[in-house]
Amino acid sequence: MIPRYSRPVMTDIWEAANKFRIWYEIEAHACDALADIGVIPKVAAAAVWENGNKPYTDQRILRIDEIERETKHDVIAFLTELAEHIGENARFVHQGMTSSDVLDTCLAVQLKQAADILLDDLDRVLAALKTRAEETKMMPCIGRSHGIHAEPTTMGLKFARFYAEFKRNRARLVFARSDIATCAISGAVGTFANVDPRVEEHVADKLGLTPEPVSTQVIPRDRHAAFFATLGVIAGSVENLATEIRHMQRTEVREAQEYFAPGQKGSSAMPHKRNPILTENLTGLARIVRSCVVPALENMTLWHERDISHSSVERMIAPDSTITLDFALNRLAGVVEKLVVYPENMMKQLNEFGGIHDAQRVLLFLTQNDVSREDAYKIVQRSAMRVWKSFGIDPDNPDNPPELDAIEQEARDHDNRLFFFLSKDQDLTRLLDLERLQDLLSEDSIRYHSKNVDTIFKRVFGGA
Repeated sequence: MIPRYSRPVMTDIWEAANKFRIWYEIEAHACDALADIGVIPKVAAAAVWENGNKPYTDQRILRIDEIERETKHDVIAFLTELAEHIGENARFVHQGMTSSDVLDTCLAVQLKQAADILLDDLDRVLAALKTRAEETKMMPCIGRSHGIHAEPTTMGLKFARFYAEFKRNRARLVFARSDIATCAISGAVGTFANVDPRVEEHVADKLGLTPEPVSTQVIPRDRHAAFFATLGVIAGSVENLATEIRHMQRTEVREAQEYFAPGQKGSSAMPHKRNPILTENLTGLARIVRSCVVPALENMTLWHERDISHSSVERMIAPDSTITLDFALNRLAGVVEKLVVYPENMMKQLNEFGGIHDAQRVLLFLTQNDVSREDAYKIVQRSAMRVWKSFGIDPDNPDNPPELDAIEQEARDHDNRLFFFLSKDQDLTRLLDLERLQDLLSEDSIRYHSKNVDTIFKRVFGGA
């Protein structure tokens, strides 16, 4: 992954030095187990630790690369370089093992290490979302469905919704981490014919893994598919939240925006611009992570006990997906932590269309007062459409400004245009005393729509 979208804490996991260190520990722990059960001399196992336990410096890595250019085999090159340090006891290293024992067990360790970092990242995102949810718990704003004004909600509920989603993602990653953390030291075609199962159990214990029940010659790739699919789901949630912020930052909405630092420039051409560059970037990064899911699913199908069609794929998607998601989660947390919220604009948006957001409230009121649902819907919809028209929005006349009748002209002088049009509807006035409806709509609309916010917050965050 390019440095622009990388953090060293995650890239270090995929560096050659870390990989070879894990390979070495797998071999050294296997030698200990082989010595304990009498397969190799104890002095040989001790020599592996005494002579081979050295940092994988640039010089050592270059030497391994040099050998691989000749052998065309990465594990053999590693073992050859290790033997140069261990000496004659090196003949006891890798007893009964196959390359996949080293490669697959190492990948499990690396993915476990990556998952630990990603879990910390998710904790930061969750903390930021919880803080902002509590700050904006009762801050009213208009809810939207299909991008269209629906009914009032609160900004706090927006943050709470994303908190709950990322909390589910954390639980998914905890399971994926456990599922991927398996060890295979079972030898050629996975039969343990040349290596005792106790060796696998010992190595697994030392590396914080569990033995793979049936590993053929490789760890089954359904585990890896599930792991990368989990990363893909998390990336989807990153984009979900990023898209909401991008929408709120649009000029005609401007309910919230990314923090714009002193000296920051929004456009090379237009000095007035404040663009949602971070959340747009997160949308793109999410696509990269999700693009790794399908190859991981396709890796599940291998020939017989083993082939290496999965190998080249994992050499790319494992570092790319984890590095990218690590960067994205940290960027997302920063966006949420510094997000600028505009409550005045939220109220302006909410009240922009003359109380039309209370249409369902009126519909239900009518049905509870002896009006059929069909008749109630017609009455409310008819008045609601006239509200739209009074604001210059007429789907029946899209090419020209709507021609307003006298009542629609008069409605422009009223704050609650929905009630105004309802009061002029003869079908409604024949069915219902308007004073009762006026009493309903004179109540605090925001309080009505937010009366159960506390209940939702208890479900999400707990508490009495």
